[in-house]
Amino acid sequence: MKALRIHGYGGPEVLRYEDAPDPEPGHGEVIVRVRACGMNHLDLDLRDGSSRIPLELPFIPGLEPAGEVEALGPGVSGVKVGDRVAPTFYYVCGHCPQCKAGRENLCANNQMFGVTRPGGYAERVVAPASTLLKLADHVSFDQAAATQVAFGTAFHMLIGRAKAQAGETVLVQAAGSGIGSAAVQIASQLGLRIIATAGSQAKLEQALAMGAQHAINYRDEAFLPRVMEITAGKGVDIVFEHVGGEVFTNSVAALAIGGRLVTCGAHAGEVTSIDIIELFRKEASVLGSYTTSMLELRQVMLLVELGKLKPVIHRALPLAEGAQAHKILANREHFGKVVLNP
Repeated sequence: MKALRIHGYGGPEVLRYEDAPDPEPGHGEVIVRVRACGMNHLDLDLRDGSSRIPLELPFIPGLEPAGEVEALGPGVSGVKVGDRVAPTFYYVCGHCPQCKAGRENLCANNQMFGVTRPGGYAERVVAPASTLLKLADHVSFDQAAATQVAFGTAFHMLIGRAKAQAGETVLVQAAGSGIGSAAVQIASQLGLRIIATAGSQAKLEQALAMGAQHAINYRDEAFLPRVMEITAGKGVDIVFEHVGGEVFTNSVAALAIGGRLVTCGAHAGEVTSIDIIELFRKEASVLGSYTTSMLELRQVMLLVELGKLKPVIHRALPLAEGAQAHKILANREHFGKVVLNP
């Protein structure tokens, strides 16, 4: 089969489109013929080594494959060749303390496509049959491949962690990203007042079209004074944060009394400062968020099937052009998700 593999850490040029061995399904596993694979910033971090997650090279990235079941391994039932599916991007052991407590997203033994096992930057991928989400005929492979990480994580952050309520005000940082654009849609469905930031007018216009009430171009003005102006000095109830660095610090300052900042990323700086006095005087909360739970993930997939949530595809490229796709993400040219089509 053809695959896009990493043989050593570095820039987009280390991605090699080449022949790779065809995978064989083990007990309880299937072969999925990949038709689309969603891209995530983690793919870039794994490629350049900054993720701090060791890879067994050569390695095939790609967290979010979607396609058709091509072959069944022994012991598989309830699945047939030709089924349209998307494997859940991670799966869990089911017996560690976190799994037993219903927090399987924090499973100590979880396995993740494109991270701990070969991913979807390939024509075929092996997946446990238990991970397969069956796709409705009207949900395209590109849509399915653009849903899980962005919408699942945003759903967990806003609902599972921040406990967002209708009528509250949320500041969505970097609303042009895959997860940011997902957060705008989910916040709109929840009835939140949305302030979106992005680095171009075109991205801000798209965020407004998806339900944001206010838009701030962070390249033209500092977002903190503008947020305080919009909220008449009160601040926001929730900050949806995934940038880090100075953005994180100023996002804490943008919180209202009793406000919650929820974060899942720090590409602009992993170590930052917090004014502790401001934090406790406001009784504000800073919440970490790792990834979506399986229940939340299935809820998100249902909402996409029902048309309540709509994955935004910035661009779909052939698998052979994966290096170019990585450059699009690195240069922040996208609004929504970039997808590869093997």
